[in-house]
Amino acid sequence: DHLLGALSVLLYGLSCQCKSAAAALVQPEFLRGSPHRKHPGVTTLKTIRLPDGLQRGALTSELKDLSERSRRLKNYLWSRKRAAEAPQLREKAVELEERWMAEEKQRQSDGDDQNFEAKIRRKVLFELRKTTYHWTPLRYDAELGVVFMAARLAGGYAAVMRALNEIKKRDPLFAPRSLLDFGSGLGTALWASHTHWGDALKEYVCVDASGAMNRLAEQLLTGGGDTDTPLVKHVYFRQFFPVSPKVQSDLVVAAFSLSELASQKEREDTVLTLWRKTNSYLVLVENGTKEGHQILMEARDVLLKKEEKVIHDSRRPVVFAPCTHERTCPKLLKQPVVPCNFLQPYHPLPLPGEERFSYLIVSREAREAPGEREGVEWGRLTAPVHRRTRHVQCQICCSSGELKQLAVTARQHGRSSSLPAFTDLTIVTLQFHLEPKARRGKYRTSLL
Repeated sequence: DHLLGALSVLLYGLSCQCKSAAAALVQPEFLRGSPHRKHPGVTTLKTIRLPDGLQRGALTSELKDLSERSRRLKNYLWSRKRAAEAPQLREKAVELEERWMAEEKQRQSDGDDQNFEAKIRRKVLFELRKTTYHWTPLRYDAELGVVFMAARLAGGYAAVMRALNEIKKRDPLFAPRSLLDFGSGLGTALWASHTHWGDALKEYVCVDASGAMNRLAEQLLTGGGDTDTPLVKHVYFRQFFPVSPKVQSDLVVAAFSLSELASQKEREDTVLTLWRKTNSYLVLVENGTKEGHQILMEARDVLLKKEEKVIHDSRRPVVFAPCTHERTCPKLLKQPVVPCNFLQPYHPLPLPGEERFSYLIVSREAREAPGEREGVEWGRLTAPVHRRTRHVQCQICCSSGELKQLAVTARQHGRSSSLPAFTDLTIVTLQFHLEPKARRGKYRTSLL
């Protein structure tokens, strides 16, 4: 406990260089009279429960073998990959053909079969069919929608709640009046945003291509009651996306939707369209897998690097969370690649579980959270905090775009009264200097 208490003293703006913009800040300024367990870097939530009305509505649905079917669908969605792109397939085909032709020519003599090239091409096609992921679009009808609800309602709600809490905690003055939810599905984003901001939201626009899914989401809005009165008002469902950039929404969410698009080009176009519709924050959430993380990094690169021919809003995109920088994700540079994901406990229907997810929040340039206005540099824990004998080990993504390892000891960093409860993957921030150690080329930490 003393080690973790020491760690809470450090839970504040991270600078992975020898100098820090936040060096002048002292502990009382950073805490502002709050206990350590409520320091500004804590954005994790306790185990999340579905809103009562949403849970009542979900429990009214019945379907044969629902538990087993929902388990299979959940596993399928978790293992789902992106569709293979044509250039990647061509590159792999050429590589296989050249390698196998060279091997075959070494074995061939002048009198051998002259049709070996055709055989090689057939062999290449067979190999591609065997090793290429066969992506197919999901078509949700009324029955599959109920299975999806049993499999993903609680977990999806928990992931979006946690991502939106990043905005709620770091930008407490932000009170959105309008929400646009792309690929809204069961309406988890509208329920999560309503939980955070309540009556401040005056309009919810939910876009999903499945009419059956929209009808199920409307049914959930009534809480499973006999009346048609929705528990959340001013919700509008659409099957087609309003692409005009003239009307923007304060908050735009796309949760587990980009992975359902057929190609990288379609994902890029969709991300740019969503950004044009964004007035303040764009929130993207995907499964916490390599595929989900890479889809979000694709979207991040498109927003930060691609220049549009017609500029509809001059405010440039700024990565708000979880990244502390706008450089290449250091987790993509390490081998083996480990996705940047986060763990949010939740109470599903009906047993407790945990949702592993990745997310990306991009804000308009003019919006700044209180910490940014004070010139604080933030870092983020990107792996479980490991308890060791007399110390804990942390992996931090720094504002320099690097991954650093930090060992925190009670002896070196002192004691503190309390610390927020650590989950397997806690999202907190640390402030420390990295100074070269005299021997073995290692680093030691020193409290600012």
